[in-house]
Amino acid sequence: MRHAPVTPNGDLIRWVEIPGAEPTRLYLHGLGATSPVYWAAAAAHPLLTGRRSLLLDLIGFGISDHPTDFDYTLEAHADAVAAALEAADVTGAEVVAHSLGGAVAILLAARHPRLVSNLVLVDSVLDPAPAVPVPGSSGITAYTEEEFLEYGWERTEERVGPVWWSTMRLAGREALYRTTVHRAQGTAPTLREHLAGLSVPRTCLHPAADGEPADAAGLRASGVTLRAIPDCGHNIMFDNPEAFAHAVADALNGGDAPQRRSLPGSQPS
Repeated sequence: MRHAPVTPNGDLIRWVEIPGAEPTRLYLHGLGATSPVYWAAAAAHPLLTGRRSLLLDLIGFGISDHPTDFDYTLEAHADAVAAALEAADVTGAEVVAHSLGGAVAILLAARHPRLVSNLVLVDSVLDPAPAVPVPGSSGITAYTEEEFLEYGWERTEERVGPVWWSTMRLAGREALYRTTVHRAQGTAPTLREHLAGLSVPRTCLHPAADGEPADAAGLRASGVTLRAIPDCGHNIMFDNPEAFAHAVADALNGGDAPQRRSLPGSQPS
């Protein structure tokens, strides 16, 4: 396990590092998750081994420090990840990011372009969250921060269920609340606008059962490759690891290669 200070107070981001060849591959987790848990199996898949890989926990989550005086905006998360990458002597990383981690990855690439060479977004956040919590969401934004710290934390455990809670419980409470609120509010410019403006190869993986992402035509027009993965839900890497590994390996070995050949268990969209 490695670490680097990423705040003026010296708070640490930590990651599990797997040695290998450059370019470095960075894995970022979703809300209430932790990268060593969510990405270990994917990073060990034969199609994805061989790269130096950083399974990194965002500040406030998992094995990283949980400062209570950090604002936890998406931009602040991206800058903290950038500081960790600088400390790890990483440039031009291949970034594989799930859900909320995808929002952080987009801003990382937009704000620190020399640190990112390829971007694979796994059912990632692109738009502000709806005002009313939807089934499958954490429901955290229904509380004020004071309410969440007082009693919303325990109610969230009941809402999200044992699998998600197994890693969500490792997060700092302020980190979880503030990150969720900022994720719901979105950014200016929007994440979609940031994504469209990037010059690196970009691939969005999404569950086939959900249909295409909103404004799929706009994403394609800006050069983003979309790939539907069958037989999976939001946690694509857990639900269909073989198709996931093929799609990621393909995206990192040519960007638009999915449109030129068929891969087992996946299809371009």
